[in-house]
Amino acid sequence: MLTEQTLEKLRILAESAKYDVSCSSSGTVRKGKQGMVGNTVGGVGICHSFADDGRCISLLKVMLTNFCKYDCAYCINRRSNDIPRATLSVSELEEITMEFYRRNYIEGLFLSSGVVRNADYTMERLTAIVRDLRTIHHFNGYIHLKGIPGASRELLAEAGRWADRMSVNIEIPREESLKLLAPEKDHQSVFQPMQLIQQGVLENKEDRKKYRHTPRFVPAGQSTQMIVGATKESDRDILQMSSSLYGQPTMRRVYYSGYISVNTYDPRLPVLKQPPLVRENRLYQADWLLRFYQFKVDEIVDDQHENLDLEVDPKLAWALRHPEFFPVDINTAAYEHILRVPGIGTKSAWLIVSSRRFGRVTSYHLKKMGVVMKKAKYFITCGELTTQYSTPIIGINELHPERLRPLLVSKAQQKRAAAERQLTLQFDDDEPKAANKDG
Repeated sequence: MLTEQTLEKLRILAESAKYDVSCSSSGTVRKGKQGMVGNTVGGVGICHSFADDGRCISLLKVMLTNFCKYDCAYCINRRSNDIPRATLSVSELEEITMEFYRRNYIEGLFLSSGVVRNADYTMERLTAIVRDLRTIHHFNGYIHLKGIPGASRELLAEAGRWADRMSVNIEIPREESLKLLAPEKDHQSVFQPMQLIQQGVLENKEDRKKYRHTPRFVPAGQSTQMIVGATKESDRDILQMSSSLYGQPTMRRVYYSGYISVNTYDPRLPVLKQPPLVRENRLYQADWLLRFYQFKVDEIVDDQHENLDLEVDPKLAWALRHPEFFPVDINTAAYEHILRVPGIGTKSAWLIVSSRRFGRVTSYHLKKMGVVMKKAKYFITCGELTTQYSTPIIGINELHPERLRPLLVSKAQQKRAAAERQLTLQFDDDEPKAANKDG
């Protein structure tokens, strides 16, 4: 039975955990087993987020403790902050997880922690929790566990046996900026556990080829997080780091978290009236292009455009900068070329290529396939593409990008982009602006 004291600890620690967005349950399936409690059929199990198939899923997202020996400028749980602190015991957190699952509140657990004493002490307690949930409580639901930078190989290997996914957050893409805001940290301390987890996953795959019943090791791979807007890195810097991480075989997701001004008194941080949500959204769209649309970083952002366009999505921005690539004939073009047309996604591109084997694809078919014709009509041809008045559509090459852009950008998009640009306090060339201590 959960006591009032335990529930109060849970409230504090759940609030402290909400700024970590690097959690996702997609990518693993744990079927129900006789004698076990719970399952993750279809890869479910994250707190008010969505699986790959679009379903809303729930997960207990909590910290073991919000005490921390580090004093990172961007973190609400930094050592110097005067905030309510709490620590759950191993048994308390296990009891909460099982009680919430039995009440059908959650489908899994996302567990992180501040670093107390040292990395091994913290990692040992996290590992004990997930091990007990699996072996003593027979919990078979999804578990996402944070890897603690600096933890030993043995503890990370033990944790990987019981967790579905592990993550170690990079937070800041450039080492010099990380050193400015978190002098006690460096990228090496983050990349080392990433490499150890990756090595464990790859070795486990080889072992499972030889021995069928070898226990799985982090079957859903790794994820990480970068903060957007706390430092003066451009979107190009962020996406180059993401592209490098996706080159690793076990990295599944890179998450982007718009910086929230939780420590306004620190002069090293910018003053933001609200998080850069539009920029965060554009980074997720660019991330999608890297992962599924065969784009390279230098195509999305370059020397002339180091930051993503806030008014239009990255794919449309690329198309407007490269009118020479269009129009694309959907009845003859390669799949890779069709993917680059604004308004056409991976599913509709595959349907186009599959359907044209049986006959000519028309604008009627494109609408049925889910193509966003408001965008796509300016960039494609299919032999009979006309308006409702049977007049030919004027494409990007005839209309020119500068005249086409206003037709594709709504007033609401312009307003949101303009508001975000005004709300962001720009960095000086030499040093960050000082914040007002009174807020």
